[in-house]
Order: sequence, then structure tokens, then C-alpha cells
Amino acid sequence: MRILLFTLEYPPFKGGIANYYGNLIKHWPEPDKIFILHNNQGRLIKNWLLPKWLLAIWHLRKNIKKNKIGHVLVGHILPLGTATYLIFKINKVKYSVFLHGMDFTFAIKSPRKRWLTKKILKNTANIICANAYTAKLVKDFLKTDITNNTIKVINPGINSQATRNTRLGARQVQHETRIKERYNLENKFVLLTVGRLVKRKGMDTVLASLPATLKQVPNLVYVIVGNGPELTNIQSLITKLKLEKNVIIITNADDKERNVWYNICDIFIMPARNIDGDFEGFGIVYLEANLTSKPVIAGDSGGVKDAVVNGLNGLLVNPESTKEITKAIIRLAHDKNLREKLGEQGRQRAIKEFSWEKQVKKIYNIIK
Repeated sequence: MRILLFTLEYPPFKGGIANYYGNLIKHWPEPDKIFILHNNQGRLIKNWLLPKWLLAIWHLRKNIKKNKIGHVLVGHILPLGTATYLIFKINKVKYSVFLHGMDFTFAIKSPRKRWLTKKILKNTANIICANAYTAKLVKDFLKTDITNNTIKVINPGINSQATRNTRLGARQVQHETRIKERYNLENKFVLLTVGRLVKRKGMDTVLASLPATLKQVPNLVYVIVGNGPELTNIQSLITKLKLEKNVIIITNADDKERNVWYNICDIFIMPARNIDGDFEGFGIVYLEANLTSKPVIAGDSGGVKDAVVNGLNGLLVNPESTKEITKAIIRLAHDKNLREKLGEQGRQRAIKEFSWEKQVKKIYNIIK
């Protein structure tokens, strides 16, 4: 059977969803039987059209006929799910829908979208959720309108190459040394966040916890690697809390430098929270930190529990509580044995359970 992935986001487009679909195609067991229809050249969505996704129907139908597609994998429930549902009503080509989190919560915010979302999901062969939290939201939304067997949870994976590169080479060690010298990190305890600077990631609550934390861990330095719309607010908060000497923001790090920071840090932290339906769908950065045997501190919200198991590969905290965040940082900072235990357990779990080959094979088996 020939498969078509129908998505708005696909590499070289950046982001977790694009990465998910890029790896799905890369690791599909039958590469000659899977095709891709994406919006990277803007051919599916036209802002001058009403509705904007009208051309997506034409492109989808054309692709199904040309490549003799037997099953469509829908990467975005709205608007691409609508186009797929309309084609399904005409030619009965089966489809499965991927849901990551925010895409679903935003799709059910208005009565019209709720009605449309229910229509799409009631006629799908499978609903593949990137985390258990989203799967529960879907079950609660659909109630008895669909069987539980239709809803599957397939977490994102990590690249097998990353699992093999758990030790730094000579050049990387030199790079690490240069970074430590550049930022004066000798004898410093490094707390790290990597991610897009958006409010749900919780950099602001980490900063708010630092004045109390520094009383117990005076040599702590908090490094934020990323860029985004919250940059100005974060910089203002640093100034307000007088943390200029204890916080480093790096907005232009490439993948190589980002990976070195994982090795440099002592603890990775991202207390992600749910803000009006905007929540962390999984958090691959937690596993990336674990791969370097580093413990993580994560916000107990959204799909994070699939990536972080409290007491196994890190600590889960109330993402709204600066007291809990402070307590978790101090606990790990003062207990080297616990840091090493959580980090190594996290590394073994990441390698064993989250390879992309394994995750994509699960999707393949569901469709087949």
C-alpha cells in the first residue's frame, strides 16, 4: 500500500513537528511506498483565497491519483484534515490524523471548529497522538463517538546517531574548553535551558527562582540557549532581579554549540506549563540532555510526563511554583550521586525506548 504524508511543516522548516515528520519519512520501512505533500513552497495555503486551503484539496486529489495512494497521513487536523475528509467522502481513501497537542486544543476552541474536528476524527482510521496527555484530551472530547483502539500514542524519537555520539571527540572537547573560557565557567555550577523563547517554556519562573537558589548555590550560572518572542521580557526580568552576573543568553547557537552546552551543564531545566491550551507536547530536549547523562527538571504539565518520569530521569515540579523549582535545583546541586543516577538512568532509557527507527516502525505497523 502506498502512503502519503500530508503536512504544512516539513524540513528544512524548523520546529518539533517538522522534525517529527522528517524523521517519519527518513525511517519509513518501505521508502519507495511513502510520498510527501507539504507546504514549504506555499502551494497548499494561499492567503488571497477563501478558504485559504482550497488549493490543498486539488493538490491532494491530484497526488492520490498520480501515486495511487491508499492511505493519507494527515499532519495538521486543521486545515489539512478538512481537505482530506472531503476527499474521503468522494473516493473513500483511508486517512489517519496526527495530533501533537496545541494543534488539537486550538482546533476545538470555536463551535464551528469543534464540529469540523469531530467530523474529521470520527471518520479517521487512526488518531496518532504524540503524547498521552493529548490522547486523553481526544478521548474526553470524542467520548463514545470513537473506540479507544482508534487512538494510539507514539512519542517523538531521537536520532540513532545521537545515541552513538555520547562521548565527545577531541575537537568537541576543545570547543567545550573554549566555551568555558569565553564565559568564565571554571568552578561554576551550570543550569541550562535549550528552546524557543516562548512563555510556556518557563524561563521566567526559573529566573524568579534564582535569588533564593543563589543563597544555597552561590556559584550557579543559568544559561539560556535559544531565541524567540519572549527575549525582551526575559532580559527585562534579568535586570529587574539583578541577575546579570548569573545569567547568560545565547541566541545564535548552531546545533554543534547547542550539543556542547548539554555536555557542559550540570542540570537541564525547562519547567514548561500550560497557558490557555498552549502546552509542551513532549519535550525532546529532555531526552537530548539525558543522552549526555544529565538529569532534568521539568514542569508537570502537558505531554512532558511521557518524556520525564519523576525520580527516573529527572524531577517533575509544579511549573507555577518558584518554591518547588528552587527546591529541585538545590536538591540536585547538593547531591552529586542523585544527579549521576538520574542522568545515567535517563541516558539508558533514551537509547532503549526512543530511537526514531523504533517509533516509526510503530506507526508503520498501525497503518499496515
